Amino acid sequence: CFIPGGLDCSISFVSHVLGKVCIHGRQKEILGVLVPRLADLTKSDCIWQRICWRLVECVPDRWMEAVVLGFVQRAPGADVLSRLLGNLVVKNKKAQFVVTQKILLLQYGHTTAVLQNLLGYLSLDGLRRTLLLRVLQELLETWSSSSAVKHSPAEQQLYISKAILICLSHLKEPEIESCRQELLTSMMEGMKCHLDSSLPQLRHLGMVVAESISLKINTEGPVLKFEYEEDDETRELKSLLVQTPSYYVVPSLPDDDGSEKAGAALPLVPESNEKSHTAAPVMPDEESDAELDSDDDLIPYDMSEDKELKIKAPVYIRDCIEVLTGSRSEDVDKWEATVKALESLVRKNPAATREVSVELAKILLHLEEKTCIEGFVELRQRAQVAVLTTDPIPVAKYLTSQFYSLNYSLRQRMDILDVLVLAAQELSCPKFHGKTKHSSAQKPCIQLLLGSDSSKDWRRIVDERIKSKTRRFDMGQSRVELASRPNKFSSVAGYFFFPLIQHFDRPLTTFDLLGEDHLVLGRLVHTLAILMYLAVNTVVVTAMGKALLEFVWALRFHTDSYVRQGLLSCISSLLLSVPTEQILADMTEELLETQSWLGDVMEKDPDGDCRRLALQNLLLMENLKKKLEAVP
Repeated sequence: CFIPGGLDCSISFVSHVLGKVCIHGRQKEILGVLVPRLADLTKSDCIWQRICWRLVECVPDRWMEAVVLGFVQRAPGADVLSRLLGNLVVKNKKAQFVVTQKILLLQYGHTTAVLQNLLGYLSLDGLRRTLLLRVLQELLETWSSSSAVKHSPAEQQLYISKAILICLSHLKEPEIESCRQELLTSMMEGMKCHLDSSLPQLRHLGMVVAESISLKINTEGPVLKFEYEEDDETRELKSLLVQTPSYYVVPSLPDDDGSEKAGAALPLVPESNEKSHTAAPVMPDEESDAELDSDDDLIPYDMSEDKELKIKAPVYIRDCIEVLTGSRSEDVDKWEATVKALESLVRKNPAATREVSVELAKILLHLEEKTCIEGFVELRQRAQVAVLTTDPIPVAKYLTSQFYSLNYSLRQRMDILDVLVLAAQELSCPKFHGKTKHSSAQKPCIQLLLGSDSSKDWRRIVDERIKSKTRRFDMGQSRVELASRPNKFSSVAGYFFFPLIQHFDRPLTTFDLLGEDHLVLGRLVHTLAILMYLAVNTVVVTAMGKALLEFVWALRFHTDSYVRQGLLSCISSLLLSVPTEQILADMTEELLETQSWLGDVMEKDPDGDCRRLALQNLLLMENLKKKLEAVP
């Protein structure tokens, strides 16, 4: 539109209309049309740029958030957003609060593209770059706060980590030099908070962000490097750091997305090319030296008929003990053969195993790898499980007593928990007999893999148990028939369960479950939940349920989300395993208090898994109530 005669005009009315429409939920409709049109008009016309700046500057403060957020979400790039908003964040305090505080620190549901638009917009002008440095400082304060790590959800931690890496990608060398010490301090504090977390995702976030900060502040010296398995999330985080902001400077490029991808890939190519060029001149000399020293003229021996010398494994349990406790280096091959054959030997000779079961359990608990045996940890664990299932009571007494003893590493204590769970599973689950045409049928018991997150295993347990209690009227897969046999775990469940729950609140010199060793506490809580589930239909299940409920009640406000997930799993286990009549007869008041606590968790807990488990427990309680009401 044009105004003839050079007359002045005011667009405040249009600004009011824009703000009113956006605040009433029509943000997508109006800005979906307005932003592309304004982006095209402002590309080469400075008059239209000033008109657009006045349009957003005249929006009243009460509607400013909806308008600014809509522009940030729908702008195709940071350069376009810079043309549309100008220095709005410098002139308007409300817009500055929304951009530098609310979107970055108080919300976490926006996409990575929104973060790139927002932080790229702050980096494109000298007046706004001061805000970029301030934003980075506040993000690092939040990332390095132990309270924030404990009480904010993992999704928000990921969101803040992305924002930090995008900020780092926009920093210039003088700016990094000016805040190098602050970056180093925040890196050390935040890395400690994240590595102390029980959740693998938070630990990985801490490693990636710490590596990225170290890479930025130590351009010439050594940098941090952690060992972790890369997944899509970590690869995405690292890609945010290598993006270069140079493509924002050229607003006339039609394909911002393509240039962004090219900018992200460029830094990796010259480095490899440079290395290859510097190494190229050396290669001919090395090859010539190698030719002079070559052994190609020597005739190789014919080893086609050679056979590998096999070491015979011991055939008696006591011989195995002698080999495993021996210190002679020449017996290494025999030691390897013994470790590989021990599980089958224990299962084939139960009577001989019972004579030395506790001694053998002690040896396996302290056994260290002498040579590089493939799968050594799994072989040792399977042997421990075999010994425990062969002679459950004395071995369970020994292992549970050692869990709270001095001079054990956290790894050994968690190994004890894993062995107890696997043995309880083997004792309680009947074996499959018969055939089925569906090969996907698996054992209905828990599979605790080494290094796996036991909370995931527990969720699978609960889901399977609830699924088994759901009536279905369609024809599903054919079921595998289970041979009826006694549950061997029923007579020994108390030996597995009660010693573990007795001394959790007694700190030792090297072991404090309620203090810094919350990772082991989380594993302990999940282990108790699984043992409770496996004790269904046993005589001692009611006593176990009452003790477990008291245990949960004492720890219900724990700050670690992994521990809280385990406590909620314990409630699910109790509701599924203890008979309904016993629950109402012995635990009515406790369950009413637990129901109130579950309601608070479902509404207020920052962890999404905790909220889901709390809702699941409330549904289980409601099902119990309906079942009782149906009884005449």
